[in-house]
Parts: sequence; structure tokens; C-alpha cells
Amino acid sequence: MEPKNIKEAMTDPAWIESMQEELLQFKRMDVWVLVPIPDNISPLTLKWIFKNKHDEEQTVIRNKTRLVVRGYRQEEGLDFEESFALVARMEAIRIFLAYAA
Repeated sequence: MEPKNIKEAMTDPAWIESMQEELLQFKRMDVWVLVPIPDNISPLTLKWIFKNKHDEEQTVIRNKTRLVVRGYRQEEGLDFEESFALVARMEAIRIFLAYAA
């Protein structure tokens, strides 16, 4: 059974171990650095997501947890700049331009 919130997850040792594995991965991969919070900034909040991995017979084989950011508070120009990602292959663009010419 998947827990609905952190309180339910903290009652089961298997889910606690899964959460510890997730935090250990963050530490091992050097994902973040803790910094002091400036006075005029409210930090992003986090949320735990709990899912069970099943095999073909729907038997639980693993408890999977993810720690994700809740909400979205970034502002264009302050936190990021508008970017462009090319989604078409260059060959397709060349063919299109050759056909148009």
C-alpha cells in the first residue's frame, strides 16, 4: 500500500529506507548545496512522492520514493532566460529550405 503522506510513510521501515536511499543519491551525485536563506526570499518547498514497483503478478518488488519541488516560483529574467531548443533534425530543415527555394 502506498502512503498518502510523510506521516504514513514514517510508520513503515521499508519506506523509511527508501527515503534514505533517495537522500543518499542526492548526496552521492552532489545535487545540491545548502545555503542560508536570504531575508526577503521564501524557499521552495519539497514533497515526497511514494510509488510501489510491481512485477508481472502485481507483487510489490520495490518501494520507490522521489523528493520533488512543490510549486513553481521562478521568474523569467531573474531565475532563467528564455531559451530555444531545436527539435527538428538539421537534415529535415535542409530539405525544407531546398524545397522552398
